[in-house]
Amino acid sequence: MKRTLTLIFLSIILISCTSLTGEEVARLKLDKVTTSEENVFEKETTLELKKDDELMFWSDMDIEYTGEAYFQFRFRIYKNGEPYGILEIDPTEKNITIGEIKTVLNDNTKWSFTGKNKELKIKESGKYKIKCVLKTTSNPSIKINKAEVVIKQ
Repeated sequence: MKRTLTLIFLSIILISCTSLTGEEVARLKLDKVTTSEENVFEKETTLELKKDDELMFWSDMDIEYTGEAYFQFRFRIYKNGEPYGILEIDPTEKNITIGEIKTVLNDNTKWSFTGKNKELKIKESGKYKIKCVLKTTSNPSIKINKAEVVIKQ
């Protein structure tokens, strides 16, 4: 009986988390940084979306650097094969954060987090292709242990 109650309780918690954070529909693993037009590392996904669907863009990061660093996910979005728009997100600017650990010691930063960055409401139904790159400053100390965009709906 106690085990059944525990399973029911855990199921309720998991369902509640999904309703709050959304259901994952795509994950783009960007393990390399795009530093120039000649050095592009792009990941993509295609989603069939309906009018009024809402996409939520989350970042799942584990990074290290010395000094200052700037990070940006740059999305090129296509609707039914035609250019639709560009979306730029700084993954460090989050409105919800889960499991953040940041350590700064002698100008050396180690930072890991999962965070909700932006929402996008779909205005027209269609097949959407989303292409993404990770851009950053020219700082040779930057180490990307993990950089993923999680798209939820």
